[in-house]
Amino acid sequence: MVTAQGESVLRGSPYRADCPTRRILDRIGDRWTVLIVGALWDGAARFSELRRRIDGISQKMLTQTLRGLERDGLVCRTVYPEVPVRVEYTLTEAGRTLRDPLRALEEWSIAHLGDVSASQEAYDRGSTSS
Repeated sequence: MVTAQGESVLRGSPYRADCPTRRILDRIGDRWTVLIVGALWDGAARFSELRRRIDGISQKMLTQTLRGLERDGLVCRTVYPEVPVRVEYTLTEAGRTLRDPLRALEEWSIAHLGDVSASQEAYDRGSTSS
């Protein structure tokens, strides 16, 4: 981007420590974010449904991650005034735009699981013999 005076201005540079894009990358690169977005691909889910779908996530971590995603505008939290109160989470329009990139990461990790595991084992064998 160039200003009227011809000065070059950075739109965002995650390689700079002070760039706000780092916080966005931290959010979307987080393991729990990837799994929550994946769990919400097909539509709305309640907290307990998300907890069942995402094996290993604690209640605290699910709460923290959902709050962060809501704050960042990626997840919408809807409270229904029923007895008992019903709360559902859905991806916002911005959150839905993450589906393809995160799905690509998921598919890559599945496709390369064997290679990565073999490399880890070989590395670990080499590290223990030193």
